Amino acid sequence: MAKVAPRTLSGFMELPPAQQMKMERMMEVLRRSYSLYGFTPLDTPIIEAAQVLLAKGGGETEKQIYRFQKGDSDLALRFDLTVPLAKYVAGHYAELSFPFRRYQIGKVYRGERAQRGRFREFYQADIDVIGDGKLDILNEAEIPAVIYDTFTGLGLRRFKIRVNNRKILNGFYAINGMSEKAGEIMRTVDKLDKIGPEKVKQLLIEELNMIPYKAENVLDFMAISGSNAEVIARLENFRGMDAGFDEGLDELIAVTKYLADFGVPEENFAIDLTIARGLDYYTGTVYETVITDHPEIGSVCSGGRYDNLAEYYTDKQLPGVGISIGLTRLFYVLQEQGLLSDEIVTAPCDALVLPMTSDLSFAVAAATALRQGGVRTQLYGEQKKFKAKMNYADKIGVPFAVLVGEDEMAEGVVSVKDMCSGEQVKLTPAEAAAHIRAAVDKRNDTPLISF
Repeated sequence: MAKVAPRTLSGFMELPPAQQMKMERMMEVLRRSYSLYGFTPLDTPIIEAAQVLLAKGGGETEKQIYRFQKGDSDLALRFDLTVPLAKYVAGHYAELSFPFRRYQIGKVYRGERAQRGRFREFYQADIDVIGDGKLDILNEAEIPAVIYDTFTGLGLRRFKIRVNNRKILNGFYAINGMSEKAGEIMRTVDKLDKIGPEKVKQLLIEELNMIPYKAENVLDFMAISGSNAEVIARLENFRGMDAGFDEGLDELIAVTKYLADFGVPEENFAIDLTIARGLDYYTGTVYETVITDHPEIGSVCSGGRYDNLAEYYTDKQLPGVGISIGLTRLFYVLQEQGLLSDEIVTAPCDALVLPMTSDLSFAVAAATALRQGGVRTQLYGEQKKFKAKMNYADKIGVPFAVLVGEDEMAEGVVSVKDMCSGEQVKLTPAEAAAHIRAAVDKRNDTPLISF
């Protein structure tokens, strides 16, 4: 029979075991952080009825979606976690308590052109708070606090959560008689970081037929900067000119005020009027997070406030606020730039028990005692020479080898070898468990991301 060459499709990531352990560690930190804020885990199907996923329909989404027939069923792979959330909330409305707070970490699929750091299958890590009819501004202030705790938990220190409010932007365009093109302007301005102000100005003039001085007004407004207090003071000059602008400014002031109470330092948070989030989906506060020393990575976490999550599934008004981390892309870029720590334990186990005798009973009992003591333990049962066993221990990167020979059996102890230092001590299985656990816990206290 002809053999099929094993290959992975372009745009799909497969990690070696040690790297997969780091990815799992990243997910662990996210789950812990999200849970601290009272978000409940949710898992929705990867495959949905195409009609459900494409309720909004049109645009790039329909071009990129993986869609297929199975019998008479028209099916599709989910392309984000927000649309399945909308379906879930609409379908389970009567069973849920509002505000409904959920987190989800799962794979999504987009048939776009695969390129460096961009994948067709990738993990997203989302949190959302959904209200029933109303949702207080406090929730919009809490989201950056979750982002702050999540990224500091990963080991990041120099990052900036950039915040704006779509109502301020819509109000500014209304004041300047540009309301009809507000959405197009925001999508164009959203490219500032990528192409710079001159090219954005050119697009505004050439593609949106904007009068040059109005294009300059837009860019001057976007260039307002300084401390959060200074930006707000500049924005106060526009108060009273448009009701929507005033509402957005009041919301931005409230978010800024609460952030200090949530313990988010100002060096990690900034009002940035260039942040628009190109989607019309967002209606209030919007967020983007960048790693200060690596702006080339772009936004690693984005989201915002939306007024009606499930309008395509129900008539109920379900406003919400949420953020999404492109986890696969973030992991890829951090790994590529050597920012993932090599200190944490990435072996499949903390201890490898190596029997040196034909009688395996004490080795089995020792492995059981280590596991009962909270140590991830593998028992090596292959009948090979000592050198081959130690080579295996080296290859999987296990922190500790636990040797069980005739002498150890007679004494009721095991020899615990630190594979990094080479130090070896004899301990009872219970003592060995405490010794190994303490050493591994210390190593795992190292943040995942190191600068």
